[in-house]
Amino acid sequence: MEKKIDILSVGEVLIDFIGHEINTSINRTKDYHRFLGGSPTNVAVNASRLGLNAVLVATCGQDGLGDYIIRKLKANGVQTDYIFKSEEKPTSVIFVSKSTETPDFIPYREADCEIYPSQISDELLLSAKVFHTTCFALSRNPARETILERAERAKELGLKLSIDLNFSERIWPNRPEAIDIIKRYLATDPLVKISEDDCYRLFAAMKSEDYIFDFFHAMGAQTICLTKGKKGVVLSDREKGLIFQDALPVKEIKDATGAGDAFWTGFLYAQLHQRSLVDSVTIAQKLAGIKLQNVGRLPDGINIKQLII
Repeated sequence: MEKKIDILSVGEVLIDFIGHEINTSINRTKDYHRFLGGSPTNVAVNASRLGLNAVLVATCGQDGLGDYIIRKLKANGVQTDYIFKSEEKPTSVIFVSKSTETPDFIPYREADCEIYPSQISDELLLSAKVFHTTCFALSRNPARETILERAERAKELGLKLSIDLNFSERIWPNRPEAIDIIKRYLATDPLVKISEDDCYRLFAAMKSEDYIFDFFHAMGAQTICLTKGKKGVVLSDREKGLIFQDALPVKEIKDATGAGDAFWTGFLYAQLHQRSLVDSVTIAQKLAGIKLQNVGRLPDGINIKQLII
């Protein structure tokens, strides 16, 4: 079957209410602006805006926010045929502080975890090149078992797997359970993206780069990308070793929300175009830099492909 879908992004779709005042706690934030959110959603939107064919598998509510989600996805060229609209649960929302560092957030989770096997057929998998998801999406059933089973099937069918290990104890308080589920997913040898903050939350302690890479390589992942904010990026590949890249300069950081998703979209874009790991990290950093200078999604009116290649 022809591979018409570049990235099949599976997981949370929600609304981010991002604070208007920068570097202000949620406690003191007065006003919030509404944005389409959810890490897999951001990846799908970014991928579409880079000219890739992106499909999002997710669930929102049968409500006004759900209508807003579908409208925004279609406006960004993301296929919405596999988004389920729950009549029982409302659309999930997250309140987020606007920050130049890692933002604070309060999640109100409802429909996002209602993802079912019927949304991800073998036919859909066979038409895709990359199957991508997140730790957030794996934190609750029925989405968890759906994603795990379909990811294992995707591996059998020859897709490349991907995951953003965006762990947070607020989303998934049971760390031992989270590690067990992550281990099962990493057995499919996905491309792995994880940040220093994610690692600290997952291990509840500071761990060395060697510890982090050894831990996830042992679970089955060959390529692991560790993002370190202003300290740059370190990538570990079992065959090609370590790659260190300094952070790229950014004129003005306006909002860090979604920067990691922009980074990973750039990385997957480069990998789909058979670029080297070094080039893939550089392209990822450039796209993240564009996002850091803008609030909400990547901006309109720019030739993103020209900027990152």
